[in-house]
Amino acid sequence: MNLKEHPHRRYNPLTDEWVLVSPHRTQRPWQGSTESKTEETPPRHDPNCYLCPGNSRAGGVVNPDYTGTFVFVNDFSALLPSSTPGDTVESGLMVAKSERGICKVLCFSPRHDLTLARMETSEILPVVDAWVEQYESIGAEPFINYVQIFENRGDMMGASNPHPHGQIWANEHVPNLPQKESERQQAYRVKEGGCLICDYLSAELAAGERTVVQNDSFVALVPYWAVWPFETMVIPRRHHTSIPELSQTERMDLADLMRRLGVRYDNLFRTSFPYSMGIHQRPTDGVPHDEWHLHLHYFPPLLRSATVKKFMVGYELLGMPQRDITAEGAADRLRALSAVHYREET
Repeated sequence: MNLKEHPHRRYNPLTDEWVLVSPHRTQRPWQGSTESKTEETPPRHDPNCYLCPGNSRAGGVVNPDYTGTFVFVNDFSALLPSSTPGDTVESGLMVAKSERGICKVLCFSPRHDLTLARMETSEILPVVDAWVEQYESIGAEPFINYVQIFENRGDMMGASNPHPHGQIWANEHVPNLPQKESERQQAYRVKEGGCLICDYLSAELAAGERTVVQNDSFVALVPYWAVWPFETMVIPRRHHTSIPELSQTERMDLADLMRRLGVRYDNLFRTSFPYSMGIHQRPTDGVPHDEWHLHLHYFPPLLRSATVKKFMVGYELLGMPQRDITAEGAADRLRALSAVHYREET
C-alpha cells in the first residue's frame, strides 16, 4: 500500500485510537478562501491591554511593572479551590461530582508585541523556569493531582488577548486525555518492558521523514498519527517524567527548540500562526509514574492559508478524526521553511 496516495488508518498508541488519512484528497479542486490575513503590528505596550505592566485587570487589580515573566491567579478561573470536595449529585444515569482546582495566567513577556516565536531563546528560558516552578508549587497542593500547562495562540484558538501569555489549569482529578496517555504508557511498559515514547522517538529518528527541528536535548516531529494540520510533538531525548527533571542545559534547549519551531509555524503562512500547545507530564498524585515520558503537543488549525481553518466537522464529529495532508508531507513543508522569522527578513 502506498501511504502517500491511498486512504488508510493510522494507529495512535498513546490514546488507543485511529485516524483516517486520505492523501488523495489534496488533489481535489479548492474553491474556498485562500487570501492571506493582513496583520497589524501591535504596540510594545497597549494601555487597553489587561495583561500589560501597570494596567488594570478585572475588579481594579493593577498589574505590577513587571520586566520578565508574571504569574497571577486567573480573574475568571474555570476551577476553584473552594469547591466542596466529594460533593455528588446523582439521579439514576445523571451524575455530577464537584471538582476543585487552581487556574493561573503566566505572562511570557512585558512586551505586548512579541510571541514566543519572536522572543530570544534567553527570553524564553525564564518562561520554562516559571513552568517548572508552577508545576512544583501547584502540584504540591494535597488536592491537586494534575497540572496542565498550555498556551492558546490566536483568536481562532480562543485566546482572548494577543499579549504573549499561557495558562495553568490544575485539577483535583487527572483530565481525560492525560489519563488515557498514562494508561497507555503503563500498559506498554508492562507488556514491552520499556517506554512507549522512548521507543517511538527511536523509530522516528531512524525513519527521519517526520522530524522537523531538533537539538541535543529535544526533537520536534509531526507524529505518525497526527490529526491536526501541521500538528507536532516535542519530545526530550532523555527519559524524563516531568519538566522539573530537565537540567539547565535541557531547559535552554527546550526554549531554543520552541523558538525555532514557532518561527517555522509563522513562516508557513507568513502570519502570527495560531495553535494550542500543551505540556503532558506525570500526574502530581504522589505516585512515581515511571511510565510517563514528558512531551509537548502543538495543535494548529490552519490548513491552506491564513484564513482556511481545519476544525472537527461532519464525519470527524460523527465517525473518526480524518486528515488529508500526511504527516510526512506536513513535516516536509515545516522542515523546509527558513529559520529566520518572516518579519525579520531583509
